[in-house]
Amino acid sequence: MPVFFQHRINEHTRLGIWKIEETEEFFRGNVPLHRDVTHPHKRLQHLAGRFLLQFLFPDFPYEMIQIADTRKPFLADERYHFSISHCGDYAAAIVSRTQRVGIDIEKPVEKIGRIRDKFLNEGEKQRFVSASTDLKDLTLLWSAKESVFKWYGNGAVEFRDHILLGRKHSDTETIEVDFSKTGEQLSVHYREFEHLVLAFVIS
Repeated sequence: MPVFFQHRINEHTRLGIWKIEETEEFFRGNVPLHRDVTHPHKRLQHLAGRFLLQFLFPDFPYEMIQIADTRKPFLADERYHFSISHCGDYAAAIVSRTQRVGIDIEKPVEKIGRIRDKFLNEGEKQRFVSASTDLKDLTLLWSAKESVFKWYGNGAVEFRDHILLGRKHSDTETIEVDFSKTGEQLSVHYREFEHLVLAFVIS
C-alpha cells in the first residue's frame, strides 16, 4: 500500500499523501470519475486523490462530490470538509468533519523561482528571500499561499495582496498568515520531504 505520509491531526481531521503506483483500472474499480479528464496522467492523479479521501475516512461519500464554479470540490451537506492536491506521482488530501481545510503539495521546480515576483510582495521578499534562498524555500512559500487559497475556496484572491506571510516557526513547522480578504489570522502547517513540500491549513 503506497501511503507515503499519513497524519492524524485530531479526532476529526486526517491527512495523507499517496504515491501513485497503481494503474487507472485499479482506481476506476473503486472511485468514479467525476469529470472528463483527457490527459492520462492527470486522470490518474484525479482518481488517486478521490481514492485517498475514502482511505482517510472509509465512509467518505465521494460519489456525492460536487464542483463549485471556482472548481473547488465540495459536499453539499458539508458532512466532511476536504481538499486535494496533486504533484507528479503523488496525491495529497486532507479531510475534516468539523473544520475548513486546504492542502497543497509541490515539487520544487525552476518555474517557482521565475514567478516569485507574482506571488510575493516586497515585504515578503525582504523577509524571506536572500542570495542563499534555495528553490525548496521558495516552493514552500508558494505552497503556503496555495493552501490558503484552497482553504478559502471562493476564488478572486491575489496572492501578493490578500495572502500575507508573517513569521515562520521552524520549531513547530508553521507560518503565520494574514488573509486580508476576510481579516482572518491563519496558521499554515508544513512538512518538507527530500523532494516534496506539503502545506495545509485547518480553521
